[in-house]
Amino acid sequence: MAGNASTLTSDAVRTTPLHKGALLTIVLVSYFMILLDNSVIFTALPSLQADLQLTGTELAWVQNAYTLVFGGFLLLGARAGEILGRKPVFIFGLIVFSVASLLIALSPAGWWIITARAIQGIGAAIVAPSALSLITATFEGRERSRAVAWYSATAGIGASLGLVVGGAMASWFSWRAGFFINVPIGLAMLLLAPRFLPGTPALPGRFDLVGAITSTLGVGALVFAILNAAESGWTNPPTVIGFAVAVVVLIAFIVTEARATQPIMPLRLFASRTRTGAYLTRLLYLGAMIGFFFFTSQYLQEALGFTPIQAGVAFLPMTLVNFAVAMAIPQLTARFGNTLPLITGVALTLGGMFWLSRITTTSDYVTAVALPMLLIGAGQGLAFAPMTTFGIAGATASDAGAASGVVNTFHQIGSSLGLGILVAVAGAAAAGTTGGAAAITAEAVGALTGASIFLGISLLIVLILIAPGDLAAQRRTAADGDSATHSLAFRPSPGIR
Repeated sequence: MAGNASTLTSDAVRTTPLHKGALLTIVLVSYFMILLDNSVIFTALPSLQADLQLTGTELAWVQNAYTLVFGGFLLLGARAGEILGRKPVFIFGLIVFSVASLLIALSPAGWWIITARAIQGIGAAIVAPSALSLITATFEGRERSRAVAWYSATAGIGASLGLVVGGAMASWFSWRAGFFINVPIGLAMLLLAPRFLPGTPALPGRFDLVGAITSTLGVGALVFAILNAAESGWTNPPTVIGFAVAVVVLIAFIVTEARATQPIMPLRLFASRTRTGAYLTRLLYLGAMIGFFFFTSQYLQEALGFTPIQAGVAFLPMTLVNFAVAMAIPQLTARFGNTLPLITGVALTLGGMFWLSRITTTSDYVTAVALPMLLIGAGQGLAFAPMTTFGIAGATASDAGAASGVVNTFHQIGSSLGLGILVAVAGAAAAGTTGGAAAITAEAVGALTGASIFLGISLLIVLILIAPGDLAAQRRTAADGDSATHSLAFRPSPGIR
Protein backbone atom coordinates (compact mmCIF):
# COMPACT_ATOMS: atom_id res chain seq x y z
CA MET A 1 0.00 0.00 0.00
CA ALA A 2 2.82 2.39 0.79
CA GLY A 3 4.35 1.71 -2.58
CA ASN A 4 1.02 2.34 -4.34
CA ALA A 5 0.54 5.61 -2.45
CA SER A 6 4.01 6.73 -3.48
CA THR A 7 3.27 5.91 -7.09
CA LEU A 8 -0.02 7.78 -6.99
CA THR A 9 1.65 10.81 -5.47
CA SER A 10 4.36 10.76 -8.11
CA ASP A 11 1.78 10.43 -10.89
CA ALA A 12 -0.20 13.32 -9.43
CA VAL A 13 2.89 15.50 -9.44
CA ARG A 14 3.65 14.61 -13.03
CA THR A 15 0.10 15.29 -14.23
CA THR A 16 -0.28 18.63 -12.43
CA PRO A 17 -0.77 21.25 -15.20
CA LEU A 18 2.10 23.65 -15.70
CA HIS A 19 0.96 27.28 -15.58
CA LYS A 20 3.35 28.65 -18.17
CA GLY A 21 1.92 32.16 -17.99
CA ALA A 22 2.50 32.32 -14.24
CA LEU A 23 5.97 30.84 -14.62
CA LEU A 24 6.93 33.39 -17.28
CA THR A 25 5.54 36.24 -15.17
CA ILE A 26 7.56 35.20 -12.12
CA VAL A 27 10.74 34.80 -14.15
CA LEU A 28 10.38 38.10 -16.02
CA VAL A 29 9.40 40.19 -13.00
CA SER A 30 12.35 38.77 -11.05
CA TYR A 31 14.72 39.41 -13.95
CA PHE A 32 13.29 42.91 -14.32
CA MET A 33 14.20 43.68 -10.69
CA ILE A 34 17.81 42.79 -11.41
CA LEU A 35 18.00 44.96 -14.51
CA LEU A 36 16.19 47.80 -12.79
CA ASP A 37 18.77 47.94 -10.01
CA ASN A 38 21.60 47.84 -12.53
CA SER A 39 20.49 51.21 -13.96
CA VAL A 40 18.31 52.82 -11.25
CA ILE A 41 21.53 53.98 -9.62
CA PHE A 42 22.65 56.21 -12.52
CA THR A 43 20.13 59.04 -12.14
CA ALA A 44 20.19 58.72 -8.32
CA LEU A 45 23.96 58.99 -7.84
CA PRO A 46 24.16 62.76 -7.07
CA SER A 47 21.53 62.61 -4.29
CA LEU A 48 22.97 59.34 -2.93
CA GLN A 49 26.43 60.89 -2.73
CA ALA A 50 25.13 63.95 -0.90
CA ASP A 51 23.07 61.90 1.56
CA LEU A 52 25.82 59.48 2.58
CA GLN A 53 28.70 61.97 2.17
CA LEU A 54 30.60 59.65 -0.17
CA THR A 55 33.89 60.40 -1.86
CA GLY A 56 34.21 59.98 -5.62
CA THR A 57 35.92 56.61 -5.16
CA GLU A 58 33.24 55.36 -2.78
CA LEU A 59 30.53 56.48 -5.17
CA ALA A 60 32.15 54.57 -8.02
CA TRP A 61 32.25 51.41 -5.91
CA VAL A 62 28.53 51.62 -5.18
CA GLN A 63 28.08 50.55 -8.80
CA ASN A 64 31.34 48.63 -9.19
CA ALA A 65 30.73 46.29 -6.22
CA TYR A 66 27.48 45.10 -7.79
CA THR A 67 29.01 44.70 -11.25
CA LEU A 68 32.13 42.95 -9.96
CA VAL A 69 30.29 40.31 -7.93
CA PHE A 70 27.52 39.87 -10.51
CA GLY A 71 30.03 39.16 -13.29
CA GLY A 72 32.24 36.98 -11.12
CA PHE A 73 29.53 34.63 -9.83
CA LEU A 74 27.39 34.17 -12.96
CA LEU A 75 28.83 30.85 -14.11
CA LEU A 76 28.76 29.54 -10.56
CA GLY A 77 25.10 30.55 -10.28
CA ALA A 78 24.27 28.81 -13.56
CA ARG A 79 26.00 25.58 -12.55
CA ALA A 80 24.38 25.62 -9.11
CA GLY A 81 20.99 25.64 -10.83
CA GLU A 82 21.87 22.48 -12.73
CA ILE A 83 23.40 20.61 -9.79
CA LEU A 84 20.88 21.58 -7.11
CA GLY A 85 17.78 22.18 -9.23
CA ARG A 86 16.74 25.46 -10.86
CA LYS A 87 13.65 26.05 -8.75
CA PRO A 88 15.28 26.06 -5.27
CA VAL A 89 18.31 27.95 -6.56
CA PHE A 90 16.09 30.57 -8.21
CA ILE A 91 14.13 31.03 -4.98
CA PHE A 92 17.33 31.29 -2.92
CA GLY A 93 18.66 33.93 -5.31
CA LEU A 94 15.42 35.92 -4.94
CA ILE A 95 15.77 35.83 -1.16
CA VAL A 96 19.37 37.08 -1.30
CA PHE A 97 18.52 39.83 -3.79
CA SER A 98 15.45 41.05 -1.88
CA VAL A 99 17.22 41.14 1.50
CA ALA A 100 20.16 42.98 -0.06
CA SER A 101 17.78 45.54 -1.60
CA LEU A 102 16.35 46.23 1.85
CA LEU A 103 19.85 46.60 3.31
CA ILE A 104 20.75 49.08 0.56
CA ALA A 105 17.65 51.16 1.20
CA LEU A 106 18.52 51.28 4.92
CA SER A 107 22.22 52.13 4.37
CA PRO A 108 23.60 54.53 7.01
CA ALA A 109 27.10 54.81 5.52
CA GLY A 110 29.26 54.15 2.48
CA TRP A 111 30.75 50.84 3.65
CA TRP A 112 27.25 49.50 4.32
CA ILE A 113 25.83 50.27 0.89
CA ILE A 114 28.93 48.98 -0.92
CA THR A 115 28.75 45.70 1.00
CA ALA A 116 25.01 45.39 0.41
CA ARG A 117 25.47 46.04 -3.32
CA ALA A 118 28.02 43.20 -3.43
CA ILE A 119 25.51 40.86 -1.72
CA GLN A 120 22.88 42.00 -4.21
CA GLY A 121 25.28 41.04 -7.00
CA ILE A 122 25.42 37.49 -5.61
CA GLY A 123 21.63 37.28 -5.70
CA ALA A 124 21.55 38.63 -9.25
CA ALA A 125 24.19 36.13 -10.38
CA ILE A 126 21.99 33.30 -9.08
CA VAL A 127 18.66 34.55 -10.45
CA ALA A 128 19.73 35.71 -13.93
CA PRO A 129 21.00 32.40 -15.40
CA SER A 130 18.25 30.42 -13.65
CA ALA A 131 15.64 32.71 -15.23
CA LEU A 132 16.79 32.05 -18.78
CA SER A 133 17.38 28.33 -18.22
CA LEU A 134 13.85 27.95 -16.78
CA ILE A 135 12.50 29.50 -19.99
CA THR A 136 14.72 27.30 -22.16
CA ALA A 137 13.73 24.12 -20.32
CA THR A 138 9.99 24.90 -20.17
CA PHE A 139 9.14 26.30 -23.61
CA GLU A 140 9.67 24.85 -27.07
CA GLY A 141 9.14 25.99 -30.65
CA ARG A 142 7.06 29.13 -31.12
CA GLU A 143 6.33 29.31 -27.41
CA ARG A 144 10.04 29.54 -26.72
CA SER A 145 10.44 32.26 -29.36
CA ARG A 146 7.70 34.32 -27.70
CA ALA A 147 9.11 33.70 -24.23
CA VAL A 148 12.62 34.69 -25.32
CA ALA A 149 11.14 37.80 -26.96
CA TRP A 150 9.56 38.79 -23.66
CA TYR A 151 12.80 38.01 -21.83
CA SER A 152 14.78 40.15 -24.27
CA ALA A 153 12.23 42.98 -24.11
CA THR A 154 12.59 42.89 -20.33
CA ALA A 155 16.38 43.17 -20.71
CA GLY A 156 16.05 46.28 -22.88
CA ILE A 157 13.21 47.94 -21.00
CA GLY A 158 14.56 47.23 -17.54
CA ALA A 159 17.79 49.07 -18.29
CA SER A 160 16.13 52.22 -19.65
CA LEU A 161 13.13 52.23 -17.27
CA GLY A 162 15.55 52.06 -14.36
CA LEU A 163 16.75 55.53 -15.29
CA VAL A 164 13.17 56.83 -15.14
CA VAL A 165 12.44 55.13 -11.82
CA GLY A 166 15.74 56.26 -10.31
CA GLY A 167 15.22 59.85 -11.37
CA ALA A 168 11.59 59.93 -10.22
CA MET A 169 12.32 58.40 -6.82
CA ALA A 170 15.29 60.71 -6.24
CA SER A 171 13.26 63.79 -7.21
CA TRP A 172 9.98 62.94 -5.43
CA PHE A 173 11.06 60.93 -2.41
CA SER A 174 14.63 59.71 -1.91
CA TRP A 175 17.22 57.62 -3.73
CA ARG A 176 16.37 54.91 -1.18
CA ALA A 177 12.87 54.50 -2.62
CA GLY A 178 14.30 52.99 -5.81
CA PHE A 179 15.61 50.06 -3.75
CA PHE A 180 12.65 49.80 -1.35
CA ILE A 181 10.49 49.00 -4.40
CA ASN A 182 12.19 45.63 -4.75
CA VAL A 183 11.14 44.43 -1.28
CA PRO A 184 7.38 44.00 -1.87
CA ILE A 185 7.99 42.80 -5.42
CA GLY A 186 10.51 40.23 -4.20
CA LEU A 187 8.15 39.05 -1.45
CA ALA A 188 5.32 38.60 -3.96
CA MET A 189 7.54 36.54 -6.26
CA LEU A 190 8.72 34.44 -3.32
CA LEU A 191 5.11 33.64 -2.45
CA LEU A 192 4.30 32.64 -6.04
CA ALA A 193 7.51 30.83 -7.03
CA PRO A 194 7.09 27.68 -4.87
CA ARG A 195 3.63 27.13 -6.31
CA PHE A 196 4.14 27.86 -10.01
CA LEU A 197 7.77 27.13 -10.83
CA PRO A 198 8.31 23.55 -12.04
CA GLY A 199 10.66 21.31 -10.17
CA THR A 200 13.67 20.38 -12.29
CA PRO A 201 15.74 17.29 -11.59
CA ALA A 202 19.12 17.88 -9.99
CA LEU A 203 21.93 16.46 -12.10
CA PRO A 204 23.83 13.60 -10.51
CA GLY A 205 27.57 13.79 -10.18
CA ARG A 206 30.23 15.91 -8.57
CA PHE A 207 30.25 19.67 -8.44
CA ASP A 208 33.07 21.20 -10.52
CA LEU A 209 34.59 23.01 -7.55
CA VAL A 210 37.89 23.90 -9.24
CA GLY A 211 36.03 25.23 -12.27
CA ALA A 212 33.68 27.22 -10.04
CA ILE A 213 36.58 28.79 -8.10
CA THR A 214 38.75 29.58 -11.13
CA SER A 215 35.84 30.99 -13.16
CA THR A 216 34.71 33.20 -10.28
CA LEU A 217 38.22 34.42 -9.45
CA GLY A 218 39.20 34.84 -13.11
CA VAL A 219 36.11 36.76 -14.18
CA GLY A 220 36.13 38.72 -10.93
CA ALA A 221 39.77 39.71 -11.43
CA LEU A 222 39.05 40.76 -15.02
CA VAL A 223 36.07 42.89 -14.03
CA PHE A 224 38.04 44.43 -11.15
CA ALA A 225 40.95 45.29 -13.46
CA ILE A 226 38.63 46.91 -16.00
CA LEU A 227 36.79 48.95 -13.38
CA ASN A 228 39.99 49.96 -11.62
CA ALA A 229 41.54 50.97 -14.93
CA ALA A 230 38.65 53.35 -15.59
CA GLU A 231 39.15 54.88 -12.16
CA SER A 232 42.93 54.82 -11.67
CA GLY A 233 44.45 54.21 -15.10
CA TRP A 234 45.57 51.23 -17.17
CA THR A 235 49.13 51.31 -15.78
CA ASN A 236 48.04 51.49 -12.14
CA PRO A 237 49.67 48.55 -10.23
CA PRO A 238 46.35 47.04 -9.01
CA THR A 239 45.07 47.22 -12.61
CA VAL A 240 48.13 45.43 -13.99
CA ILE A 241 48.02 42.83 -11.22
CA GLY A 242 44.30 42.32 -11.82
CA PHE A 243 44.80 41.65 -15.52
CA ALA A 244 47.74 39.32 -14.82
CA VAL A 245 45.74 37.33 -12.28
CA ALA A 246 42.78 37.20 -14.69
CA VAL A 247 44.92 35.81 -17.53
CA VAL A 248 46.60 33.15 -15.38
CA VAL A 249 43.43 32.03 -13.62
CA LEU A 250 41.28 32.01 -16.76
CA ILE A 251 43.87 29.88 -18.56
CA ALA A 252 43.75 27.49 -15.59
CA PHE A 253 39.94 27.56 -15.86
CA ILE A 254 40.02 26.60 -19.56
CA VAL A 255 42.45 23.75 -18.87
CA THR A 256 40.26 22.56 -16.00
CA GLU A 257 37.10 22.66 -18.11
CA ALA A 258 38.74 20.70 -20.91
CA ARG A 259 39.52 17.88 -18.46
CA ALA A 260 36.45 17.96 -16.20
CA THR A 261 33.81 15.26 -16.64
CA GLN A 262 31.04 17.69 -15.64
CA PRO A 263 32.43 21.16 -16.37
CA ILE A 264 30.82 24.33 -15.08
CA MET A 265 31.12 25.78 -18.59
CA PRO A 266 31.26 23.04 -21.23
CA LEU A 267 33.75 24.13 -23.90
CA ARG A 268 31.56 22.36 -26.46
CA LEU A 269 29.25 25.38 -26.26
CA PHE A 270 31.91 27.31 -28.21
CA ALA A 271 32.18 24.63 -30.91
CA SER A 272 29.25 26.33 -32.62
CA ARG A 273 30.31 29.43 -34.55
CA THR A 274 26.74 30.68 -34.18
CA ARG A 275 26.81 30.57 -30.38
CA THR A 276 30.33 31.97 -30.25
CA GLY A 277 29.29 34.81 -32.54
CA ALA A 278 26.25 35.49 -30.36
CA TYR A 279 28.40 35.69 -27.22
CA LEU A 280 30.88 38.12 -28.83
CA THR A 281 28.10 40.20 -30.35
CA ARG A 282 26.41 40.47 -26.97
CA LEU A 283 29.66 41.50 -25.29
CA LEU A 284 30.26 44.37 -27.73
CA TYR A 285 26.61 45.39 -27.97
CA LEU A 286 26.22 45.64 -24.19
CA GLY A 287 29.50 47.51 -23.94
CA ALA A 288 28.07 50.11 -26.30
CA MET A 289 24.70 50.29 -24.53
CA ILE A 290 26.07 50.74 -21.00
CA GLY A 291 28.18 53.62 -22.27
CA PHE A 292 25.10 55.10 -23.94
CA PHE A 293 23.07 55.07 -20.72
CA PHE A 294 25.94 56.25 -18.51
CA PHE A 295 27.09 59.21 -20.60
CA THR A 296 23.77 60.30 -22.11
CA SER A 297 22.24 60.55 -18.64
CA GLN A 298 25.11 62.77 -17.51
CA TYR A 299 24.95 64.87 -20.68
CA LEU A 300 21.23 65.53 -20.22
CA GLN A 301 21.71 66.67 -16.62
CA GLU A 302 25.05 68.47 -16.70
CA ALA A 303 25.04 69.94 -20.22
CA LEU A 304 21.36 70.45 -21.06
CA GLY A 305 20.30 71.20 -17.47
CA PHE A 306 17.73 68.42 -17.03
CA THR A 307 16.64 67.41 -13.52
CA PRO A 308 17.03 63.71 -12.55
CA ILE A 309 13.39 62.93 -13.34
CA GLN A 310 13.53 64.88 -16.61
CA ALA A 311 16.63 62.94 -17.60
CA GLY A 312 14.86 59.68 -16.81
CA VAL A 313 11.73 60.64 -18.74
CA ALA A 314 13.94 61.67 -21.68
CA PHE A 315 14.62 57.96 -22.25
CA LEU A 316 10.91 57.05 -22.44
CA PRO A 317 10.54 57.43 -26.24
CA MET A 318 13.32 54.89 -26.68
CA THR A 319 11.74 52.55 -24.11
CA LEU A 320 8.32 52.64 -25.80
CA VAL A 321 9.76 51.96 -29.26
CA ASN A 322 11.94 49.21 -27.83
CA PHE A 323 8.93 47.50 -26.25
CA ALA A 324 6.74 47.80 -29.37
CA VAL A 325 9.41 46.34 -31.65
CA ALA A 326 10.36 43.58 -29.20
CA MET A 327 6.73 42.44 -29.04
CA ALA A 328 6.66 42.10 -32.83
CA ILE A 329 9.79 39.93 -32.84
CA PRO A 330 8.01 36.53 -32.73
CA GLN A 331 6.10 37.40 -35.91
CA LEU A 332 9.20 38.84 -37.58
CA THR A 333 11.39 35.85 -36.76
CA ALA A 334 8.67 33.42 -37.83
CA ARG A 335 8.64 35.11 -41.24
CA PHE A 336 12.26 36.15 -41.76
CA GLY A 337 14.24 34.01 -39.29
CA ASN A 338 16.55 35.45 -36.62
CA THR A 339 19.47 36.61 -38.77
CA LEU A 340 17.76 39.47 -40.63
CA PRO A 341 16.24 41.07 -37.49
CA LEU A 342 19.62 40.80 -35.74
CA ILE A 343 21.49 42.44 -38.61
CA THR A 344 18.85 45.16 -38.92
CA GLY A 345 18.79 45.72 -35.16
CA VAL A 346 22.54 46.12 -34.78
CA ALA A 347 22.66 48.37 -37.87
CA LEU A 348 19.86 50.62 -36.54
CA THR A 349 21.56 50.85 -33.14
CA LEU A 350 24.81 51.77 -34.86
CA GLY A 351 23.09 54.49 -36.90
CA GLY A 352 21.38 55.95 -33.83
CA MET A 353 24.55 55.82 -31.74
CA PHE A 354 26.64 57.58 -34.38
CA TRP A 355 23.94 60.23 -34.83
CA LEU A 356 23.81 60.79 -31.06
CA SER A 357 27.61 61.12 -30.93
CA ARG A 358 27.30 64.41 -32.89
CA ILE A 359 25.84 66.30 -29.88
CA THR A 360 27.13 69.71 -28.80
CA THR A 361 26.64 71.90 -25.73
CA THR A 362 23.79 73.72 -27.53
CA SER A 363 22.08 70.74 -29.15
CA ASP A 364 18.30 70.51 -29.26
CA TYR A 365 16.93 67.53 -27.34
CA VAL A 366 14.40 66.47 -29.97
CA THR A 367 16.65 66.42 -33.03
CA ALA A 368 19.99 65.57 -31.42
CA VAL A 369 18.92 63.14 -28.68
CA ALA A 370 15.31 61.92 -28.95
CA LEU A 371 15.35 61.00 -32.64
CA PRO A 372 18.63 59.02 -32.40
CA MET A 373 17.16 57.32 -29.32
CA LEU A 374 14.23 56.10 -31.42
CA LEU A 375 16.66 54.33 -33.74
CA ILE A 376 18.57 52.88 -30.78
CA GLY A 377 15.33 51.70 -29.17
CA ALA A 378 14.11 50.05 -32.36
CA GLY A 379 17.50 48.44 -32.90
CA GLN A 380 17.60 47.14 -29.34
CA GLY A 381 14.11 45.70 -29.69
CA LEU A 382 15.13 43.85 -32.85
CA ALA A 383 18.55 42.66 -31.69
CA PHE A 384 18.13 41.32 -28.15
CA ALA A 385 15.86 38.34 -28.80
CA PRO A 386 17.89 36.95 -31.74
CA MET A 387 21.11 37.45 -29.75
CA THR A 388 19.63 35.43 -26.90
CA THR A 389 18.22 32.77 -29.24
CA PHE A 390 21.55 32.29 -31.01
CA GLY A 391 23.33 32.17 -27.64
CA ILE A 392 21.35 29.10 -26.56
CA ALA A 393 20.82 27.63 -30.04
CA GLY A 394 21.42 23.90 -30.18
CA ALA A 395 22.13 23.59 -26.46
CA THR A 396 20.84 20.36 -24.96
CA ALA A 397 18.56 20.33 -21.91
CA SER A 398 21.52 19.37 -19.73
CA ASP A 399 23.51 22.33 -21.07
CA ALA A 400 20.64 24.84 -20.79
CA GLY A 401 21.88 26.29 -17.51
CA ALA A 402 25.47 26.52 -18.74
CA ALA A 403 24.42 28.18 -22.02
CA SER A 404 22.25 30.72 -20.23
CA GLY A 405 25.09 31.35 -17.78
CA VAL A 406 27.48 32.10 -20.64
CA VAL A 407 24.91 34.44 -22.24
CA ASN A 408 24.55 36.38 -18.98
CA THR A 409 28.29 36.31 -18.31
CA PHE A 410 29.10 37.90 -21.66
CA HIS A 411 26.25 40.36 -21.03
CA GLN A 412 27.77 41.47 -17.73
CA ILE A 413 31.40 41.35 -18.83
CA GLY A 414 30.45 43.37 -21.90
CA SER A 415 28.89 46.02 -19.66
CA SER A 416 31.93 46.17 -17.36
CA LEU A 417 34.54 46.02 -20.10
CA GLY A 418 32.66 48.50 -22.28
CA LEU A 419 32.16 51.03 -19.51
CA GLY A 420 35.80 50.79 -18.44
CA ILE A 421 37.08 51.37 -21.97
CA LEU A 422 34.58 54.13 -22.74
CA VAL A 423 35.33 55.98 -19.50
CA ALA A 424 39.01 55.95 -20.49
CA VAL A 425 38.13 57.16 -24.00
CA ALA A 426 35.89 59.87 -22.55
CA GLY A 427 38.66 61.09 -20.27
CA ALA A 428 41.06 61.38 -23.18
CA ALA A 429 38.45 63.18 -25.30
CA ALA A 430 37.82 65.76 -22.57
CA ALA A 431 41.51 66.47 -21.93
CA GLY A 432 42.17 70.18 -22.23
CA THR A 433 38.56 71.29 -21.78
CA THR A 434 37.71 73.88 -19.15
CA GLY A 435 35.11 71.76 -17.35
CA GLY A 436 31.37 72.10 -16.95
CA ALA A 437 29.07 71.54 -19.93
CA ALA A 438 31.97 71.58 -22.40
CA ALA A 439 33.80 68.79 -20.55
CA ILE A 440 30.79 66.48 -20.15
CA THR A 441 29.84 67.04 -23.79
CA ALA A 442 33.36 66.18 -24.95
CA GLU A 443 33.30 63.06 -22.77
CA ALA A 444 29.93 62.01 -24.14
CA VAL A 445 31.00 62.58 -27.75
CA GLY A 446 34.15 60.51 -27.25
CA ALA A 447 32.34 57.70 -25.44
CA LEU A 448 29.45 57.53 -27.93
CA THR A 449 31.90 57.49 -30.83
CA GLY A 450 33.70 54.59 -29.14
CA ALA A 451 30.33 52.87 -28.64
CA SER A 452 29.67 53.26 -32.37
CA ILE A 453 32.94 51.45 -33.07
CA PHE A 454 31.86 48.61 -30.74
CA LEU A 455 28.61 48.29 -32.68
CA GLY A 456 30.43 48.35 -36.02
CA ILE A 457 32.61 45.43 -34.91
CA SER A 458 29.58 43.54 -33.56
CA LEU A 459 27.83 43.97 -36.93
CA LEU A 460 30.86 42.44 -38.67
CA ILE A 461 30.78 39.50 -36.24
CA VAL A 462 27.11 38.90 -37.03
CA LEU A 463 27.83 38.93 -40.77
CA ILE A 464 30.93 36.72 -40.52
CA LEU A 465 30.06 34.21 -37.76
CA ILE A 466 26.30 34.10 -37.21
CA ALA A 467 24.72 34.75 -40.62
CA PRO A 468 26.59 32.05 -42.62
CA GLY A 469 25.95 29.37 -40.01
CA ASP A 470 22.27 30.23 -39.68
CA LEU A 471 21.74 30.31 -43.44
CA ALA A 472 23.49 26.94 -43.77
CA ALA A 473 21.22 25.51 -41.06
CA GLN A 474 18.16 26.83 -42.90
CA ARG A 475 19.36 25.24 -46.14
CA ARG A 476 19.88 21.89 -44.38
CA THR A 477 16.39 22.08 -42.90
CA ALA A 478 14.91 22.90 -46.30
CA ALA A 479 16.87 20.06 -47.92
CA ASP A 480 15.69 17.60 -45.27
CA GLY A 481 12.11 18.73 -45.85
CA ASP A 482 12.45 18.36 -49.62
CA SER A 483 14.00 14.91 -49.18
CA ALA A 484 11.16 13.78 -46.93
CA THR A 485 8.57 15.11 -49.39
CA HIS A 486 10.34 13.42 -52.31
CA SER A 487 10.48 10.14 -50.39
CA LEU A 488 6.78 10.27 -49.61
CA ALA A 489 5.83 11.30 -53.13
CA PHE A 490 7.61 8.36 -54.76
CA ARG A 491 7.05 5.72 -52.09
CA PRO A 492 5.37 2.72 -53.77
CA SER A 493 2.05 1.50 -52.43
CA PRO A 494 2.04 -1.71 -50.38
CA GLY A 495 0.64 -3.63 -53.38
CA ILE A 496 3.42 -2.68 -55.78
CA ARG A 497 6.64 -4.70 -55.87
